[in-house]
Amino acid sequence: MGSVEQIKDAAIIVSGGMDSITLLYEMRQRIALAISFDYGSNHNHREIPFAQEHCAKLGIEHVVIDMRFLGKHLKSALLEGDEAIPDGKYNGDNMSATVVPFRNGIMLAVAAGMAESRGLNTVMMANHGGDHTIYADCRPEFVEAFDKAVNRGTDVGMHLLAPYTNITKADIAARGKAMGIDYSRTWSCYRGGEHHCGRCATCLERREALRAAGVTDNTVYDD
Repeated sequence: MGSVEQIKDAAIIVSGGMDSITLLYEMRQRIALAISFDYGSNHNHREIPFAQEHCAKLGIEHVVIDMRFLGKHLKSALLEGDEAIPDGKYNGDNMSATVVPFRNGIMLAVAAGMAESRGLNTVMMANHGGDHTIYADCRPEFVEAFDKAVNRGTDVGMHLLAPYTNITKADIAARGKAMGIDYSRTWSCYRGGEHHCGRCATCLERREALRAAGVTDNTVYDD
């Protein structure tokens, strides 16, 4: 039997964005399965290839789950085309426009079932603090509640691990810098164009986080 560090006991939700790619690298010794969800957003086709790229680099199995049917039933600017994405920094109005109702809860439920089917006892997600606490399924209260639910709802006594819940995106970028992650091989922009637009809230947040962490930003922006 290998050491605790060598036991792969976890599945991770990985989008291809900065946060989940950082967690993928940080927890790579524990990760047996990485799961991406195509839920029909403007930018899924831009970010999922980066998830595939990094999983291949690390030798981690990667599965893409087609959940594009959600776009027919849930309301969010992320599902309505790039013109629906507001410009400017995050505030209550433009953040609420980009909420996909219970997205994390839906993804975690599927990921937990897949993990249990493989005998894994941990599911991971890379939500963080910062301004994202406006998203109800990113808050510490949600993490705690889902951890209890998945623990009681699985025979393996699964747990949710969300280690970035109380830190900022700049903190995450600093961790990635220490691991040598090339963040130009990640995707953030909610518009999902050929390049990052540089104007939407998630682009502005990305720029600020990389700057604060002292990371050279090689992202190509349209602005």
